[in-house]
Amino acid sequence: MHIDTNYSQLYTVSESVQLKRRTKKMPEASALVNKYYQDYGLRARELKSQGKKIIGYLCAFTPLEIITAAGFIPFRIKGDVKEPITKADTQMETIVCPLARSCFDVSLKGKYEFLDGLIIPHACDSITRSYSIWRYSLDLPYSHFVNVPHTVRGASMEFFKNELSVFRKSLGKFAGNEISDESLVQAITLHNENRARIRELYEFRKSEPALISGTEVTKVLVAAMGLPVQESIELLSSTIDEVKQRTAAAAKQSARIMVVGCQVDDAAFIKMIEDCEASVVTDYLCPGVREHWPDVEGTELPLDGIAERYLDGLNCPRTYREWTGTTYQDDLEARFGDIGRAIKNFKVDGVVLYVYKYCDPLGFEVPALKGYIESLNTPVLYLEDEYSMATIARMRTRIQAFLEIIGQSF
Repeated sequence: MHIDTNYSQLYTVSESVQLKRRTKKMPEASALVNKYYQDYGLRARELKSQGKKIIGYLCAFTPLEIITAAGFIPFRIKGDVKEPITKADTQMETIVCPLARSCFDVSLKGKYEFLDGLIIPHACDSITRSYSIWRYSLDLPYSHFVNVPHTVRGASMEFFKNELSVFRKSLGKFAGNEISDESLVQAITLHNENRARIRELYEFRKSEPALISGTEVTKVLVAAMGLPVQESIELLSSTIDEVKQRTAAAAKQSARIMVVGCQVDDAAFIKMIEDCEASVVTDYLCPGVREHWPDVEGTELPLDGIAERYLDGLNCPRTYREWTGTTYQDDLEARFGDIGRAIKNFKVDGVVLYVYKYCDPLGFEVPALKGYIESLNTPVLYLEDEYSMATIARMRTRIQAFLEIIGQSF
């Protein structure tokens, strides 16, 4: 998959200015972002009280278009880095990914009591093998496991298309209405538009210095993943309009950092990096570039386009891609080329490879990925961390040392 980060129709910003933030009054978009970020699930609870049905999901491999087409609101389940994991450890081994355990923990504690259903895809082993635990413990009116193949082959694609057809029928039965091709096309259009707005927001990070911080972008992404797609588009559009109105001051040189990892759904880690006087200008995360760059392409049957986007379009360590090059470097480029292009397009000075403890898919890729990034003459810091605020101080020390090394090249 090739990720093109050059959008000719997007707003262009100066590369020699720095953001001078407005301080008189918080704009409406920023206020809404903070509201939905700080109280994640607030809007879902409001919609639930109005009779809407909320379908929770884990992982970027959940086909959101089908949920939206059924008339439900997809809601991404996230953990809480500030909440100690207690209840989940009574049902999950402590060697399970801390992100997966935290998501389950806060769900057991009633944070997402508004959910009407749950979708879990065949992602990593921690998420996949926990489906039965989620289903038994939450006892929701609806639950479904989407079996996503781990290989990208012709037979795998046909299997996945059939799997999505089964999911479509199952969810339609729960909705009480068959999910039509027309409703799928409408949902595809909406979710593609949502992704386009996110990509547009990232364009403001290409300037030197960026017009919007990594902390702000993370909060926007987290707030958006808890909203109906139409409201997410509105929030993103308002945020973009707000950023366009920002005034500029003299530039201040700071290291431009890219964060690569799994699901970072709390701004604390990004803010910690930026508090060290660096600028997080892009990422390869969920939610982030990995999840929002590929669109669903137009196909004769809308379900085929959805299948191709989720199986082949999402470049995740959990998916095996066959070696097609003639050299090892060709293989690395095929696997990690998206990251290499982002390093170039966003003028990245250094990469923080941020991996949760017991995250086997990412952990196994670290040596090859680290070597690939270093081959681009870009410094790399590898951090293995818990999904917790308790480690922030230790992480800060290592980030500061890394930034000092990068600073020597300025």
